[in-house]
Amino acid sequence: MTFRTLTKYLHKDSNTLAHIFQTYVQSKQLSKGKQLHAQLITSGYPSSTYLTNHLLSMYAKCGQIVYAHKLFDEMPQRNLVSWTAMISGFSQNSEFSKAISTFCLMWVSGESPNQFAFSSVIQACSLLKSVQFGKQIHCLAVKVGFSYELFVGSNLADMYSKCGLMFEACMVFEEMPSKDEVSWNSMIDGYAKNGYYEEALVAFRKMLIEDVAIDQYLLCSALCACGSFKAYNIGRCLHTFVLKLGFEPHISVSNALIDMYCKLGDMDSGSRLLEIDSIATNIVSYTSLIDGYVECDQIEKALNVFVKLKRQKIEPNEFTFSSLIKACANHAALEQGSQFHALVLKYKLDQDPFVSSTIVDMYGKCGLFDHSIQVFETISKPNEYAWNSLMGVFAHHGLGHKAIDVFNRMVTQNMKPNAVTFINLLNACSHSGLLKEGLSYFNSMEQVYGIKPRSEHYSCVIDLLGRTGRLEQAEIFIKEMPFEPNAYAWCSFLAACRKYGDKERGKLAAESLKMVDPENSGAHVLLSNIYAKEQQWEDVRSVRKTMKDGNVKKLPGYSWVDIDNKVHVFGAEDWCHPQKKEIDLKLDSLLGKIIEAGYVPDVDSVPLDMDDDMKVKVLHRHSERMAITYTLIRLPVGKPIIVKKNIRVCVDCHSAIKLISKVEGRKIILRDNSRFHHFVDGSCSCNDFW
Repeated sequence: MTFRTLTKYLHKDSNTLAHIFQTYVQSKQLSKGKQLHAQLITSGYPSSTYLTNHLLSMYAKCGQIVYAHKLFDEMPQRNLVSWTAMISGFSQNSEFSKAISTFCLMWVSGESPNQFAFSSVIQACSLLKSVQFGKQIHCLAVKVGFSYELFVGSNLADMYSKCGLMFEACMVFEEMPSKDEVSWNSMIDGYAKNGYYEEALVAFRKMLIEDVAIDQYLLCSALCACGSFKAYNIGRCLHTFVLKLGFEPHISVSNALIDMYCKLGDMDSGSRLLEIDSIATNIVSYTSLIDGYVECDQIEKALNVFVKLKRQKIEPNEFTFSSLIKACANHAALEQGSQFHALVLKYKLDQDPFVSSTIVDMYGKCGLFDHSIQVFETISKPNEYAWNSLMGVFAHHGLGHKAIDVFNRMVTQNMKPNAVTFINLLNACSHSGLLKEGLSYFNSMEQVYGIKPRSEHYSCVIDLLGRTGRLEQAEIFIKEMPFEPNAYAWCSFLAACRKYGDKERGKLAAESLKMVDPENSGAHVLLSNIYAKEQQWEDVRSVRKTMKDGNVKKLPGYSWVDIDNKVHVFGAEDWCHPQKKEIDLKLDSLLGKIIEAGYVPDVDSVPLDMDDDMKVKVLHRHSERMAITYTLIRLPVGKPIIVKKNIRVCVDCHSAIKLISKVEGRKIILRDNSRFHHFVDGSCSCNDFW
């Protein structure tokens, strides 16, 4: 039957035509729907609000929102169905602002919205994170009596939770007279995504008691909460639950299980699940496994998973690259990080805010902050993550004034700073000795930007005061804090006491640090160093005996370099290397050169009771010097030397490396556990303040 015959036969049967349009929507046959619409126009079929509403719905549901909007604008008469179809259409096609404006026009025109219109506009508010307008819609729903309706209530709870207002979400949920799996999932998912993992699991248990039907979405939310809450036993029970209900073949549930085990650190179970369900896996499964290995500091296994997914011709996404580049940043693996940067450009993901931010961070942590600047400048619309990454790079390199410039640019471009912004900014001020500026920014947090300082911010201020020698002021600040200082704060204060030789405050800080973090060897080591500086060797021996009796082991110092995609590790004791003899000869040669250039060993850097000649030999074998020596042998002239160290560089090595950079004519970049040092021609970027 031709369309012309069909339209003639159904000339006065709008119900049947409407049914045909619905069939075309369900079978995704938009082209036939368009042809029938065209035949109706050319045959002069009389237009009606009823039939136009079905056409409008067809175009909207098939993604042709422009056609739908044009039809809507040309309608001589609209009813509740017309407005609702248009609002839903805009919301379903990600035109959220238009959904909200159409809802407003509907209300102004005098048409009272129904529960479907309310649900659609609330979804639009949720996805736009427009909580203020969402609250107004909530008030309107209460006014017209739809706030307790199941769909409206579920969407309101979801809107509040996605905007981070869990108290309001909970209030809406509790007031709902009836709840289904959708409303329960809104709450459980909201709790999980806002960091209320225990509450999410409690809600899941309540849902089970109320005998609500369980679907894959509820299971995914509960598994996510288990992984983040580190609830291993509950997670195992949920896995059994998944198997019992037969949900394991669902790829979303399978991915959630893999992600849960990876977050729990059970990489064997996570990788085993991936192997079992290898046919039903996708990039989400592999990315979860990669992220798990990265968090467990197993970078080689993360790289192997990446190679495996590439062999299976699975395309990596922005989350895959973010995890891998983060791993390269943490290990300062420049060569691998650069390769991933090239792949990011190949896949055209360089404008993704998360990927670009991790690249900025990676180059910074590899010592090349100029590369970080170049990458940042290529980002067309940097978000707060990118700004914070660049600020963090400058902080890590002790470039306080540059970090302040970035902050000023960020504020000028109407980008609102957050808690992380101020941690980076305060760290930058601390490592550069910018006391006045740092205190000013700390005081402005709540007064100007409405950000309540957390323990991390207070710790940064303690570090700032300590590094600049304001030990009395730091002690007063600690006493006036609204909560107890954390381990980082006490460690910073103790290090400052050691630097400035304040024995009494050092003992107080050490005792406090041992109470907060009993297994932290830093308290004993730094206190021992304070006594050693005063040559109180009996006290030094007493502290070391306490460490031995308590089985507290000092973290051994070691340094490493990356050459030809291989990591070479050097330690002050019991180290071996294929080129050990060559390194020893070069090391002795360097010592002679720097002594001629004015090097005088700082024997106070060795907090041990031994003669000065022995102390000089100990200093000569510090791990960073061996790593630099090996790199001088291997790398061609002109290439910067990048060395990583797990603990703070000592004063003597700092002086020695400055002179090595001068006598060898090489740029040396050293990353210790707190910052970067750039040594060039006998001077360091830190200006001897670190």
